Amino acid sequence: MRIFKFGGASVKDADGVQNLVKVLKQVGHENTLLVVSAMGKTTNAMEKVVNSYFEDKNALSSAVQEVIEYHNTILLDLFQTNKHPVFEKVKVLFDEVQGFLVWNKSPNYNFVYDQVVGYGELVSTTILSAYLNKEGIKNSWLDVRDFIKTDNNYRDAIVNWEKTQERISQGVDKSKFYISQGFLGSDDNNFTTTLGREGSDYTAAIFAYCLNANSVTIWKDVPGVLNADPRYFNEAQLLNKISYREAIELAFYGASVIHPKTLQPLQRKEIPLMVKSFINPEGAGTTVGKGTTLEPQVPCYIMKKDQVLMRLSSLDFSFIVENSISELFKMLHDHKMKVDLIQNSAISFSVCVDNKFGRLQDLLNLLKSRFNVDCYEGVSLYTIRHFNNDAITSLQKGKEILLEQRANETVQLVVK
Repeated sequence: MRIFKFGGASVKDADGVQNLVKVLKQVGHENTLLVVSAMGKTTNAMEKVVNSYFEDKNALSSAVQEVIEYHNTILLDLFQTNKHPVFEKVKVLFDEVQGFLVWNKSPNYNFVYDQVVGYGELVSTTILSAYLNKEGIKNSWLDVRDFIKTDNNYRDAIVNWEKTQERISQGVDKSKFYISQGFLGSDDNNFTTTLGREGSDYTAAIFAYCLNANSVTIWKDVPGVLNADPRYFNEAQLLNKISYREAIELAFYGASVIHPKTLQPLQRKEIPLMVKSFINPEGAGTTVGKGTTLEPQVPCYIMKKDQVLMRLSSLDFSFIVENSISELFKMLHDHKMKVDLIQNSAISFSVCVDNKFGRLQDLLNLLKSRFNVDCYEGVSLYTIRHFNNDAITSLQKGKEILLEQRANETVQLVVK
């Protein structure tokens, strides 16, 4: 069985949905499970709904209506009439969202986030499944929440592999063609959970692992995995082959094409991952698997924007010893800060973090009671794998470097 994953950009409008069908007709869809994200920027729009729910109830109705109208436009373009049964199915899903926002009593932002935002994937796959049937491609729609079971760490749930393996093994027939949602799971109380932003790639890997799939293909709007993001770097090159280990390194440092958690389950069963273009499905793309570290062997550039650099020193200029560092890591963990870079000396400790959960100010208040703190918000973290002098010189040109760190194959620069 094969696993295909299509992201939001591939189904952002009716033309995108029609192109997806064209891709399936070109490459085949037998014995395939399709994992699909929310359409276009729906996740961002649903986040706006959640924010309105907590911060501006007057804006809530219009925020929901904006999402409904966006999908209705796609529906009308695809089906030409609102008499098709899929209109009622989509309406029911949006009625569920609005109903939840009425009866919910939980003040937990992350819980509410998962219950609301997850409908983006449910709606997109409902529309796509109906359109595939209309085009003569019979499929079975799966609610992924019935198969991927997690803990209740909302917005960043951890998979219960034993329960997930059991459900997928018993509930998925490898000879059929399925369509399901990325990004989502459910906890023991059957509340929706999410696997973190860009978690649809991870969903594809979970299904592949549990089904012993032959391959996973991630369909993107780029030719494959590039050595740099073309939005920020000129003359990006296609990487033809990457080893699992190298891909994990690139993902760890923030390469956006492959989700950091996607690769481990594939590597354990040596399931090849292909990244291909839905614009040019016959293109070779990139293969991630065993073997060659990188082909061609060129520097790889990664940029993470909107990071936070904190420089800490003890109030009395005494040494920052092991106990202090241990305490610092506990503070970072307690405030859900993702650590991207660390550098320390005898009397100072620098850390670059991703303030994903908006807990920075609380953390700073705590740190300033114990340390001297310099904080730089909105910095960018650049990473170059397989760097050379020309690559570093080119990247440094015209930039204010706040911190630099080098290893054998990797250099990282924090830039103001």
